Amino acid sequence: MATVGALELPADGFDAVVFDCDGTLVNSMPAHFEAWCEALTYYGAANVFQEDVFYAMGGRPTTDIVVELNSEYGLKLDPAAVAMKKREAFLNRLGSIELIDEVVDFARSCRGRLPMAIATGGTRLVIEKTLQAVGISDLFDDVISADDVQVGKPDPEVFLKAAAILGVEPGRCLALEDAPAGIMSAQRAGMQVVAVPAPLNVLQP
Repeated sequence: MATVGALELPADGFDAVVFDCDGTLVNSMPAHFEAWCEALTYYGAANVFQEDVFYAMGGRPTTDIVVELNSEYGLKLDPAAVAMKKREAFLNRLGSIELIDEVVDFARSCRGRLPMAIATGGTRLVIEKTLQAVGISDLFDDVISADDVQVGKPDPEVFLKAAAILGVEPGRCLALEDAPAGIMSAQRAGMQVVAVPAPLNVLQP
């Protein structure tokens, strides 16, 4: 299982916890990057998405990223088609995903004491299959996905919706996030944010 270094968590000051999924609860980012490469290659755009750019854009909906790639590289990729191919490629890699132990242990310690939700830029289908693959579906009260909001991260909508569903004011929610867009999203929602360090093996070949 993947580990993270020096995760600093507050002991109090919050009444609910909202987690990102990819890169926060599970070390799935390498699998997502491989899926991106497969999908873009399939549509004739191999090597346009560099790994460092991918990690910087983590947390954003797939279709939004395709739109930005089109703009950056003068491409005419169909965002919906690329997203579907990328989803298929990722689901074929579910077996490689690992829990990020320290974050999941924290979630387990909160279970039954505090309401908890997932606020993700991923689609509901992919996130639910991810959670099932690593056996943590039953930890969370709800999942708010890209399918449930009008605007993805870094907009605060997904975190605000999570707070509303949990019935807790955003300012009394603790958010755990790993990606810049997600951290900004949670901060804009007014939540207390803990930045999850990258798993030690996240950038390994």
